[in-house]
Amino acid sequence: MTGPAITQVTDDTFAAEVLDAPGPVLVDFWAPWCQPCLKLAPVLAELATDLGDRLRVVALDVDENPDTTQAYGVVSLPTMGLFRDGQLVTTLVGARPKPALAAELAALVP
Repeated sequence: MTGPAITQVTDDTFAAEVLDAPGPVLVDFWAPWCQPCLKLAPVLAELATDLGDRLRVVALDVDENPDTTQAYGVVSLPTMGLFRDGQLVTTLVGARPKPALAAELAALVP
């Protein structure tokens, strides 16, 4: 699931890795049984590399981390949450091709 640019986060590390992180963080809420999630993973890895100086990408396995999943109301997979300064800025639900996702993120990440 993870490429070199994507960090796995857990319920225990979410606050430090996402909420306390400087700059914007995109959280990929995923599960190993979710086929669209698995198709989205390489797209996110490429975007993490492309936008590495402006955006951090992390992944959270919803099955192993129910507290964070429930706290942010994740009910559909894949769901991506963009966090800035400890706050959820926007939620993107569903897999997208790289150009579409890159365009959405370009509008949100300076």
